[in-house]
Amino acid sequence: MVKLNLSDRHVGRRNFILITSFISLLAVATLTVTASHALTSISQGFATSDQLALGSIVSLKNNTSDQVVAASANNVDSLYGVVINDSSSLLSLSNDQQNQVQVATGGIAAVLVSDINGSITQGDQITASPIKGVGMKATNNTKVVGIAQGTPTISSNSTHTYTDEQGKTQTIVLGEVPVLISATYFFKQPDKTIIPSAIQNLANALAGKAVNTAPILISAAIFLITIIVVASIVFSMIRSSIISVGRNPMSQSAIYRDVIQISALVLGILAVSMISIYIILTRF
Repeated sequence: MVKLNLSDRHVGRRNFILITSFISLLAVATLTVTASHALTSISQGFATSDQLALGSIVSLKNNTSDQVVAASANNVDSLYGVVINDSSSLLSLSNDQQNQVQVATGGIAAVLVSDINGSITQGDQITASPIKGVGMKATNNTKVVGIAQGTPTISSNSTHTYTDEQGKTQTIVLGEVPVLISATYFFKQPDKTIIPSAIQNLANALAGKAVNTAPILISAAIFLITIIVVASIVFSMIRSSIISVGRNPMSQSAIYRDVIQISALVLGILAVSMISIYIILTRF
């Protein structure tokens, strides 16, 4: 039996503390390295006929549950996940089909994005863009693949061009951004304005686009002034007709003629007012 004196005990305790601290630091470092390489918590293998790059956003193929295609604005309602490496998830599921890709449905993964809807910052919702497999910032109510966890990493050759729905060539910047994957629907909160939502929706419907506050206020002022002018003209017409008939019952034909003329004037004022309002809402 080996006996330790008091000094040996102190040395052994100090060595034990040092070894324990080293093991703890090693465990933390190992977990950190593991987390950096295994960003997603789970992924699943899906068959595909598309050439999908890592980071591509995918949607489920119509009428299937085990096949995916590159996501775009045309199939955004079937948005499902992001293509990742086989080794980039803690748990991956596969099947016997050929041409498989691993699709992350949770955790954090790098996603290909563009600035079609503006620059992406942390906290922006990411949805499918007109370019297949490439995401963009969501600005309207739509399905999204997740939330950006930072700003995109842009390479030196990241500038590209594409043709939009109107046939115009647009220049965009592509990059990668870490996204917290969670395919769900995004509902944009309405902007706080002094315009009631009912009037805002009516103006948007008339203009066929989102209308700013200033054109709505100008249109509302024109409408109110028109109503006041028309009401004054109609009131004066009715009052003068009653007085004229009371003074001279034989002047009915002249009164009818005046009523028709004033009615035409009122309709003309209303038509000019409505046309002016429409032009203001659509052009400004």
